[in-house]
Amino acid sequence: MSGEQIPLRDTLQESFSACSSYFASVVGEDAVCLWEDMEIALGERIRNAFSTSVKPPSCIVYPQSQAQLGEVITLANQKQLRVLICGSASKLDWGGSASEIDVVICTEKINQLIEHAVGDLTVTVEAGMKFADLQKILARTNQFLAIDPTSPAEATIGGIIATADTGSLRQRYGSDRDQLLGITFVRADGEIVKAGGRVVKNVAGYDLMKLFTGSYGTLGVITQATFRLYPMQETSGTVVLTGTSELIQQVADILRGSALTPTKADLLSAPLVSQLGLGTGLGLMTCFESIGESVKEQSHRLVEVGEKLGLSATIYSADDEVNLWERLKQLIQFSGETSTGETSRILCKVGLMPTVAAELLNQVEIGLIHMSSGLGMLRFVNNVEVESAIINKLEKLRFFCQENSGFLTILAAPTIVKQKLDVWGYAGNSLSLMQRIKQQFDPNHILNPGRFVGGI
Repeated sequence: MSGEQIPLRDTLQESFSACSSYFASVVGEDAVCLWEDMEIALGERIRNAFSTSVKPPSCIVYPQSQAQLGEVITLANQKQLRVLICGSASKLDWGGSASEIDVVICTEKINQLIEHAVGDLTVTVEAGMKFADLQKILARTNQFLAIDPTSPAEATIGGIIATADTGSLRQRYGSDRDQLLGITFVRADGEIVKAGGRVVKNVAGYDLMKLFTGSYGTLGVITQATFRLYPMQETSGTVVLTGTSELIQQVADILRGSALTPTKADLLSAPLVSQLGLGTGLGLMTCFESIGESVKEQSHRLVEVGEKLGLSATIYSADDEVNLWERLKQLIQFSGETSTGETSRILCKVGLMPTVAAELLNQVEIGLIHMSSGLGMLRFVNNVEVESAIINKLEKLRFFCQENSGFLTILAAPTIVKQKLDVWGYAGNSLSLMQRIKQQFDPNHILNPGRFVGGI
């Protein structure tokens, strides 16, 4: 990697093919694809990461190993090439729009299982592995990774960590941060760094796992991750309660303070309840997993509480239960693509005090909020004719969340919406600290520029 450092920003007349030749010398010509030669579907996904007014990146590079990735990042840093990091590109439309990207670096080829310590209930895996593939491997020993990402078939381990994509399982198992034991990442200067370890009680060093989770690839490129695992449970059952918002909020408050131990517990908006065919009013969808007798007992106790309050109650099991949770995820994640390929969907992540969750859900069409954490997802469909009305609604909902100790972040939205409304809406006092951290990790600001809070 020696030689004269020529910032690309000072030599924009260089052709795309010349830029790609830099990386071909490291990974080989077969592992570099020019933008104009890229598959249409992949190109559209990458396009979602930045404004349509920005010039496209020169090429996409596929490092085959952690060491190659380090060399590629070193070269990009030397030439001050702005880099967009992706795995399967399933969540590149989340977060802020990237600015002036020169090259895309894809980690999907760095996808090996490093170590599965069955007895210790831990696994170390490379960041490019698909979440669904990892779960299949773990299922052979009746273990699983307790994360419930939005697109399990497509999402990679690195992308899940980078976007803090957890899902409904946080009710029992916590967030991505709670599952991570260690990470390996490539710094902006190409150095490979390890943090944490491979044992559950490792406490040595600064907790970089929590810092990198949800950083949208702006601090470094995650290459490996070590997670704690859990044994698969014998059986499961799901209770659905429906009724007025006041009663649903009441039963959720009771459940939070009870001895019952649900694995998932989500409050659902009335239109979402209706689309799932579960009845009318708001809903509380609760899953129990354990031995058969425990699931049966806990399910019936919750049904009794709900019926005493006047709520409608139904118990789902076996395939009906699996299909119900899958349909819920599909309705929340509905892409809403237009004829031009751009999404018309607006997907928001919210957080607020759990005691006012029902009040928020009364104000939206499609939404769910996790019962204990107060985190959740809202979905809207953008219509150009009522665009200003949707933006006004998002601003009001953001204000409501902030008034109740929370936030509203726009994950996915059409470019025009992201241009008119700050996707992060950050109202805290830590922006300067975040900017200093970014400066320490990435002084040339080459990694996923513009994707995080404050344009970081």
